[in-house]
Amino acid sequence: MKSQRIVLLHATPVAMSPVQEAFKRLWPEAETVNLLDDGLTIDRNRSENLDEALCERFIRFGEYGASMNTDGILVTCSAFGPAIDALEQTLDIPVLRPNESMFRAAITAGIKIGMLATFAPAVVTMEKEFEQFARQVGSAATLKTIVVPDAIDRLRSGDAETHNRLVAAEAHRLADCDVIMLAHFSTSRARDAVSAVVDVPVFTAPDAAVERMRTMVTLQKAG
Repeated sequence: MKSQRIVLLHATPVAMSPVQEAFKRLWPEAETVNLLDDGLTIDRNRSENLDEALCERFIRFGEYGASMNTDGILVTCSAFGPAIDALEQTLDIPVLRPNESMFRAAITAGIKIGMLATFAPAVVTMEKEFEQFARQVGSAATLKTIVVPDAIDRLRSGDAETHNRLVAAEAHRLADCDVIMLAHFSTSRARDAVSAVVDVPVFTAPDAAVERMRTMVTLQKAG
């Protein structure tokens, strides 16, 4: 039986390892292809908003991925929401944004949701997506976000231990929440460190996204 090919769109190298590990554990039969344009994150960090040129560039990036005999596309960067919306409208294969599945799991588990983020430009888009998804499913869930300074810079420099420690050090500010989400694929490395200092469930994006991607592709093939 032909394995399903999933193209992973990365805008930063630090997102690659967590999702690859999730595929190995949860869907090892899938054939994953990694496409990386880390210039997207560099330029997104310099832009207050996701401008039209950057959005179009992301869409071309996704269309190239779709041209590779692809069964589904999983985006691993959370800072390109409107561009992902446009890509979904352009392609006839499943396109999954990085946090949709994590939002679904968190809302199922509680009402007061906390989120630890490390890449500030992604937060506004993620908060809007969370609100839209909560309305869509009829949930009264609220979201409180804490941006952890310096953590992603430490991770990019290869110091994952300090990244995890900095993220965990802010978790106490969300201890009154029902659940805590780790905002980005890269932040999922801190799950054990955060879980060690709080008594609420901690959700990460890669595991939830891989499971959802598998379901979406299976349903499309069946249909």
